[in-house]
Amino acid sequence: MSIQTDSPSKSRAVKPKKRRLGIITAHGATVGLIVDSLREDILAGRRGPGERLVECELTARFAVSRGPVREALRRLAAEGLIEHWPNRGALVRRLSERAIRELFQVRIELEALAARLAAESSDEAARAAFSRAIALIFDKRERDPRAYLKENSAFHDAIMSLGGNLQLRELAARLRLPLIMAQVGGALTPEALVQSVAEHRAVAKAILARDARAAAAAMRGHIERAAAFALARLNGKGRAAR
Repeated sequence: MSIQTDSPSKSRAVKPKKRRLGIITAHGATVGLIVDSLREDILAGRRGPGERLVECELTARFAVSRGPVREALRRLAAEGLIEHWPNRGALVRRLSERAIRELFQVRIELEALAARLAAESSDEAARAAFSRAIALIFDKRERDPRAYLKENSAFHDAIMSLGGNLQLRELAARLRLPLIMAQVGGALTPEALVQSVAEHRAVAKAILARDARAAAAAMRGHIERAAAFALARLNGKGRAAR
């Protein structure tokens, strides 16, 4: 008798745990989906600088409670994509001209260092992984801005990975170039995409050739050109507004 009563009680003790794990897994997937969707909206310019992210609208859009939405907004704030303001809630981060200029100044140095370290890497397995990760940049297809943003992110991440400096990678992740480009609006023109991809290929070829000096110089030129273009676009928009 005792054996019969113990067995059901054990099964009852296990099942709630499984159900709780299922809830946690589903919640995590929901938060990740919200984060990915809002991140893409911001970087593609569908959510403009200073635009509010209203919780009730987001709960309706994603058919979730406020909990997952608030966690998603917290993660986006940690990435530097949104800001929380008293009495206003979550807003898409607005970068001033000075902030953009200063972020680029720092990013130029970090990216040039990353390219040099990547070229100097003697880890053959890591170099093979780098080659696989950047294969898309040698595709001659036309790019649209959304696809390019993903390709661009993967390219810079691959360089950071090959460079092997975890602190450098963490610092660079806080200086989001796609966010800066999204702020200036229309910066990712077809001509800009073609030029940027060509610059990516030059950096990659130098890294693959183990030419640290050329890799750093090519990366520096790439980021400097992006900075000049972004600031010119920003100033042009400011004059047009006046």
